[in-house]
Amino acid sequence: MKSYDRSYFQRWYRDPGDRVVTRESLARKVRMAVGVAEFLLERPIRSVLDIGCGEALWFGVVRRLRPAVRYIGVDSSDYVLDRYGDARNIRRGTLGELRKLSLPRRIDLIVCADVLQYAETPDIERGLRAIRRHLGGVAYIESFTTDDAMEGDRVDWHDRSAAEYRRLFRRAGLAQCGPYCYVDADDLDALNVFERC
Repeated sequence: MKSYDRSYFQRWYRDPGDRVVTRESLARKVRMAVGVAEFLLERPIRSVLDIGCGEALWFGVVRRLRPAVRYIGVDSSDYVLDRYGDARNIRRGTLGELRKLSLPRRIDLIVCADVLQYAETPDIERGLRAIRRHLGGVAYIESFTTDDAMEGDRVDWHDRSAAEYRRLFRRAGLAQCGPYCYVDADDLDALNVFERC
């Protein structure tokens, strides 16, 4: 069974030979997601939900950008919860269990980064529906397809085509509005034609 322990995060997030993210690349990603959300909301974000947050790397970057933002992390790792749970407001849970968590009704920015490729399809379906229920702005949801040349942790990786991911998003009622960014499909009328993908 795969373990998201200290050594896992050390290898994939800090080891120069294996890490999949740098501080600079993470900061660019966070700024982009916050920017898209604020552009569409026409105001600064007030709340962030980070699903499968790991050590909650988004927490620090978001807080530097928006010090007053309410951040909620969700992760299943005992290591993460013991080490960072209280300090970074991380709750125990998974993508597939979101509907069971007590979460704010409307969240400005929902993040699900580096998660879908490790989740079973029924958990993705449940999770995407829950994301839509809580979405008050933009969801940043990374999805890597069989056409992408991805590197990193391939253990328990689920290969999915772009068409399969599109079906999952469409069935959940999510519409793409930028790189990895989604809105509630019912809100599309509020967007200009070229604000949509």
